[in-house]
Amino acid sequence: MQFDSNRCFIIGEVAQAHDGSLGAAHAYIDVIARSGADAVKFQTHIAAAESTPGEPWRVSFSFQDESRYAYWKRMEFTEDQWLGLKRHAEERGLEFLSSPFSIEAAKMLRRTGVRAWKVASGEVSNPQLFNYLIDTRLPILLSTGMSTLQEVDTAVMQVQAAGVELAVMQCTSIYPCPAEKVGLNMIPYYRQRYGCAVGLSDHSATIFPCLAGASIGVEVLEVHVTFSHDCFGPDVVASLTSEELATMIQGVRFIEKMTNHIVIKDELAKELAPVRDLFTKSIVADVDLPVGALLTPECLTVKKPGTGIPAERLPSIIGRRVRRPITAGEMLSPSDFNEDRVPQCPQNR
Repeated sequence: MQFDSNRCFIIGEVAQAHDGSLGAAHAYIDVIARSGADAVKFQTHIAAAESTPGEPWRVSFSFQDESRYAYWKRMEFTEDQWLGLKRHAEERGLEFLSSPFSIEAAKMLRRTGVRAWKVASGEVSNPQLFNYLIDTRLPILLSTGMSTLQEVDTAVMQVQAAGVELAVMQCTSIYPCPAEKVGLNMIPYYRQRYGCAVGLSDHSATIFPCLAGASIGVEVLEVHVTFSHDCFGPDVVASLTSEELATMIQGVRFIEKMTNHIVIKDELAKELAPVRDLFTKSIVADVDLPVGALLTPECLTVKKPGTGIPAERLPSIIGRRVRRPITAGEMLSPSDFNEDRVPQCPQNR
């Protein structure tokens, strides 16, 4: 996987939106593919490997899980099920990604054949897992949602020292994230500071931050996806529907075309010459003009189309005499009047 500055890599994040249903997880692959995204991303949790029974709830939302540990347990899929999800994603033309939250999860995903790692910001300070991911030499998308700048510096230094491809993702771990906390200003800052690809992992539940990110040339965009804002789950309030995702992607691709193509004004004017003829105006007789009539401002006007003498040349033909009878409303041509101009009397001052 290589990050392209001319075409943003767009990830639809399922996370826990499937609520433990393998069927729903597959359905999310289909809707994300139809939306035009480049990748689908999950989270791979193995409760016993990453959590303790006493782990507190971030948000107490579950009506069926006695603890957060029990929730992670219910979110688990088997290795064969993950392999099935990956195959389905690839059949739909999507890159398959999943954030591991333990070395055991990472090893399982590695066996399924993932081609890159999305590292959650809570795992940046987990040296066992982070070092393992770096050692695989797969590209790393590094989330910064909860990290200090020093932690990001340290993580980037490790990845770059290993020669691993890297994208640093601006992220704010607030769900939903308000506009003033998105941190779009960090994207050019990261690009300059680290000299690598940059991205935005957005939790605002709107399409606007991603469009803004595309306008400043991010290489990666990631958003949470939900079937509906009425669905159950902790991330629904920070997600886009599949319809909103499709609109966002359409906007990003439009922005890319705008920013990747340079317009040269004079060349564009030549291309628009037929349109110009329709919308500009030509010099027209405003009254009947006999042979020898003097062309004055009062007997001339300008009207569409612009296929005759251009309107801006009107001052240059004032004072000339017509060579043939011209009827009111008739468009003038250069052969209709003499070249010599009759001197105009200066106006009184």
